[in-house]
Amino acid sequence: MKWTVPNILTALRLLAAPMVPVMFLYFTRPYADWFALMLFVLASVTDWFDGYLARAWKQQTKLGTMLDPIADKAMVIIALLVICGYSTWTPWLVLPATIILFREVFVSGLREFLGDTAGTLKVTWLAKWKTTVQMVAIAVLFSQGVFEHYLVMSSWGMDQAMAEAMLSGDMEDSQGLRWKYAGMVWAGNLGVVLLWFAALLTLVTGWDYLRKSTPYLREDT
Repeated sequence: MKWTVPNILTALRLLAAPMVPVMFLYFTRPYADWFALMLFVLASVTDWFDGYLARAWKQQTKLGTMLDPIADKAMVIIALLVICGYSTWTPWLVLPATIILFREVFVSGLREFLGDTAGTLKVTWLAKWKTTVQMVAIAVLFSQGVFEHYLVMSSWGMDQAMAEAMLSGDMEDSQGLRWKYAGMVWAGNLGVVLLWFAALLTLVTGWDYLRKSTPYLREDT
């Protein structure tokens, strides 16, 4: 195995994946949300850099080719589990997450079954865009948690009538509740829309991989 700089970046991204839920074990919110968001964004950025450096420096290796999709899947799957676990389990969030998880498991099993012929399922540009949209959606959903908990902290000790008066503009918003609430709503809605778009791309790329593997799944006659 050859440990080039791109491969090291990919390995660090793979190690960062399980660190996302660890943030919620050792830190209180919203600090856990902040740390998980920063860790996820930083790891996602390396996804672009390791591929760019591998091509620019002509350091594309078998190790990097193997680790890169694993690191991407680990980041997405673990982050989605954390987001769903700390959400209200709304179907609008859980259903696209389920589609994404099912596709990743299905394609991984398909590649394992095909063995030496798995090279027919090379990562396409559409699949790369799928991963990018997934990561952007997850980052936005993590930011929703930041807005939500700053909103709760700012309204601590207020009764419902006072908080509603500040949000409606009937009372001076000395705690910045309106912009925090707006950030929470916009981040939540945008994150769900992006996650559904990612789920759609997930289905399209999954079907493409199944179509390409069909000749190898036919029974011998």
